[in-house]
Amino acid sequence: MSHAQAVYRKHNSFVGILDKNPDAAMQARRRVEGLRARHDLMQPLSTKERMILDHVFTDLFEDGPPHGEPRFALSTQVAAEINSYPDDRVLPRYLVHRYRYEIYPQRYELDGFPPYLQIEPTSVCNYRCVFCFQTDRYFTKKSNGFMGHMSLNLFKRIIDESEKRVEFLSLSSRGEPLLCREIEAMLAYTRGKFLNLKLNTNASLLDDRKCHAILQSGVKTVVFSADEATEPFYSRLRVGGELNRVLSNVERFQRIRKQEYPSSQIITRVAGVKFHDGQDLNAMSRVWSDLVDQIAFVTYNPWENVYERPVSEILTPCSDLWRRMFIWWDGTVNPCDVDYKSTLSVGRVQDCSLSNLWTSEAYRNLRAIHLNKKRSAKLPCKRCVVV
Repeated sequence: MSHAQAVYRKHNSFVGILDKNPDAAMQARRRVEGLRARHDLMQPLSTKERMILDHVFTDLFEDGPPHGEPRFALSTQVAAEINSYPDDRVLPRYLVHRYRYEIYPQRYELDGFPPYLQIEPTSVCNYRCVFCFQTDRYFTKKSNGFMGHMSLNLFKRIIDESEKRVEFLSLSSRGEPLLCREIEAMLAYTRGKFLNLKLNTNASLLDDRKCHAILQSGVKTVVFSADEATEPFYSRLRVGGELNRVLSNVERFQRIRKQEYPSSQIITRVAGVKFHDGQDLNAMSRVWSDLVDQIAFVTYNPWENVYERPVSEILTPCSDLWRRMFIWWDGTVNPCDVDYKSTLSVGRVQDCSLSNLWTSEAYRNLRAIHLNKKRSAKLPCKRCVVV
């Protein structure tokens, strides 16, 4: 096992990603370059948004800033997302929010809303993956209060407050979202509201109803979590899972998508955790390439129980403090999901607006601690390797 890792770089967590369209990057670059002359598309943007878009164009098409400055780029996943929008009118807004997501955290820059919002429909999971905090029995013991499902009313409240303010969201976190009792109604409520909504699922519960719910929703990217292409290796990592069942369910999704939603612009991706050296993207491709648009591995992050890990000597601030905000099923707002027991919680959405939580004193203090190279003053920050 190749687990030795000094730092987990959140802004560059893909080990490798394969896209079925070899011309995706070139096509995306041409579309973005074409925007520069489309002054009509800039009219709906605010002055600040136009300034951000100017930065995007400078980073992509002009000589770069001094060495070491963060620079916006068209990565494989960004190119695929750009190409998936048939209407050029949404691209300026997409690029503005993608820039906020990628560059603001590297510069420790902040505005009124998080670039990314991660909403947890449920903390319950039917798997016990070896690299996941679901293996912590204290966390999964019902009487300890961590397990539960978000209500539809709370979900709607979060979505209403996020719309037109946060464009990048995901429905996932500590649990399997398709286990949520009201997930189909939640998905329906997202329709047409966000530029980039992602759903992460292990696909074990992907029946016909849920396939239709996803394809009719506002989901832009659906990620099927799988790390191996054969048994018994799959179920050794995804404990409680069965590869044949997952393959059958993803085949169902692909069939329904092609037959009943032929104009759907949804992006499908199989993504796994690179847990050991034996995992191979080409082997994954041989099994999955006919079923999904992309195949990827992300770097293993030792988060299965950060509270018991050795103290880290990392001083670099955690970029997630400027990148995303997590909302658990009960409304608890947390700065990260490595801290799955919520020791760093900054409040609850029932008591405060998303913007006020994002800019709250608790959040500001935590960011200041990191910027002042005092991660050791906070648990679990002092044992975490995310930067």
